Amino acid sequence: MTDTTVEALGALSKALETTERARGALYEFHQLTGNADFQVGDAARLLREAGHHAEADLVEREILGRNVIPGHWTFQIIEAYNQSYYRPFVDIEQRLIQELAQGRDHLFEAELKEARRTR
Repeated sequence: MTDTTVEALGALSKALETTERARGALYEFHQLTGNADFQVGDAARLLREAGHHAEADLVEREILGRNVIPGHWTFQIIEAYNQSYYRPFVDIEQRLIQELAQGRDHLFEAELKEARRTR
């Protein structure tokens, strides 16, 4: 295998690692938004307990359970990302590792380890 092929597979692997981080950020977005929605529910309840029924109704009607983008909650964004981008990316990276590197993953990093490690 050529050095350029090893470098290319390493670059693809690095891009997938960045994608993994982006996916994690989506899950963080999902969890934070979900927690905020429960907090909105608490705020509406407290407004109602304080006698601010119209204000509680406004919060419940306009914010509680609201779509984060038209027609979608955060879990649907994650589902679409996984189906449309993440899984195809993983599949192609694995396919190229099988085809070009006989299934040996992280060749670029393995070469880097050999060149840089303390003896």
